[in-house]
Amino acid sequence: MKYRLFIICLMGVLTAFSACGQYPETENSLDKKVKSFLEKNASEWRDMNVPLTDGKILYDIIVKNGYTSAVEIGTSTGHSAIWIAWALSKTGGKLITIEIDKTRYLQAKANFRKAGVSKYIDVRLADAHELVPQLKGEYDFVFCDADKYWYKNYFIAMDPKLKKGACFTAHNTAARINGIGEFLRYVENLDSYETTIDQSSRAGISKSFKK
Repeated sequence: MKYRLFIICLMGVLTAFSACGQYPETENSLDKKVKSFLEKNASEWRDMNVPLTDGKILYDIIVKNGYTSAVEIGTSTGHSAIWIAWALSKTGGKLITIEIDKTRYLQAKANFRKAGVSKYIDVRLADAHELVPQLKGEYDFVFCDADKYWYKNYFIAMDPKLKKGACFTAHNTAARINGIGEFLRYVENLDSYETTIDQSSRAGISKSFKK
């Protein structure tokens, strides 16, 4: 009994240590506010949100490459958008994130405010099938996590708007199902992009860098 209790306690400590190691270093008051919010709500992100590890992957891509103009297709209640916006606070950028469901849209807006990242996010209640092709300007980062069968169409719509060196990322690409296979075959055969799958994500995050 004592041995089992020891193992349970040890696993709890290791889990907590691992989670702490996945957050960026805090350098200012915004960092502390965002991290505190994410830690407080770590077990609450359901409803099609990405896990903590995947949020950190997106953060790292943006910070490492100095991206400043981002689009997210599929906000849900805002977990990934908070990670993206946190990264953009480091680069001086801003995110446009699109959600079709009003309830999730309103919850995301509330979460952005609580996390302190609202100024870095332009959240839009819209059908991404219609809005993405209408977006004006140039972008250097995209995170696609909406209807899987439409991934290829989202990519085709965003491609002309992406700068050289930009990265188009897509979630749940570990399994080539529900249109994801078609999307991956398409981007992997483009000479103008270099595509890999981030294996540190259990769900799979494809990363397509524009040459």
